[in-house]
Amino acid sequence: MERRQPFFSVIVPTYRRPQQLATCLASLAKLEYPGDRFEVIVVDDGGGGALDAVVATVRDSLPVTLLRQPHVGPSGARNAGAVKAKGEYLIFTADDCMPAVNWLSTLAMRAVAEPDSAVGGAIINALPDNHYSTATHLLIEYLYSYYNALPGAAKFFTPNNLAVPTDRYHAIGGFNESFVRATGEDREFCDRWTRHGYRMRYAPEVIVTHAHPLTFRAFLRQHFNYGRGTFRYRTMQASLRARQMSLEPMSFYLNLLRASRSVARTKRNVRLTLLLGVSQVANAAGFVWESMERRG
Repeated sequence: MERRQPFFSVIVPTYRRPQQLATCLASLAKLEYPGDRFEVIVVDDGGGGALDAVVATVRDSLPVTLLRQPHVGPSGARNAGAVKAKGEYLIFTADDCMPAVNWLSTLAMRAVAEPDSAVGGAIINALPDNHYSTATHLLIEYLYSYYNALPGAAKFFTPNNLAVPTDRYHAIGGFNESFVRATGEDREFCDRWTRHGYRMRYAPEVIVTHAHPLTFRAFLRQHFNYGRGTFRYRTMQASLRARQMSLEPMSFYLNLLRASRSVARTKRNVRLTLLLGVSQVANAAGFVWESMERRG
């Protein structure tokens, strides 16, 4: 019996990163999946770059469409791509990600077996020699281990490697466009998805590689913005549940500390442990900053 091959719409938001986008599209052009069973929608979020030339390099080998819009942030870019999508499933990745060649074929098996679930795959750090990128990646790994300890009842995925049924995506309203920065909108989306009674499943065999180089300054800014996004998300969550804002239990932070010690012990790299601590300080600062802005 021939295995069913769902039609996928791969959505790639991009903003002023033509070189990263070119690498992403080159990897998508190598996918081992029938070209008539998927499409790629690139959404230029007001970047103003000459992306036609980037897309032209793969147009003969990849079913790709380029959309343009004013700058509204990644949430709005994803939603714009979803409006134009023809697929029965939407798959989100980032312009600095390179999916594995079997990305869609492994997703297809999950989609056929669990057609109504959101599926989140694994993310591999492409820059292990960049301490700032590696520390950030270790935090994502920790969040995945914490929230997705039960793979069949997962609670959190980033939109770097996420597939959802198109009809259910539209039913819950897509990504919240009030999150202009790429911070917090993923947690809010996952929370809203599960509140609607929809399932999320972790599929570690569905792999993308993430190459996001960071300097110390960019590292601080990123985690500061994560804190701002966390405050927005927690505020929305408290409002919906008509209760005071709540944070993670103390065990969450203690386990993060244990994980950072494990990194230092196994990799003999104290710098990563220190950067994990710095990231939490920057995150807390962003959280406080956002709360003060709201009160102001």
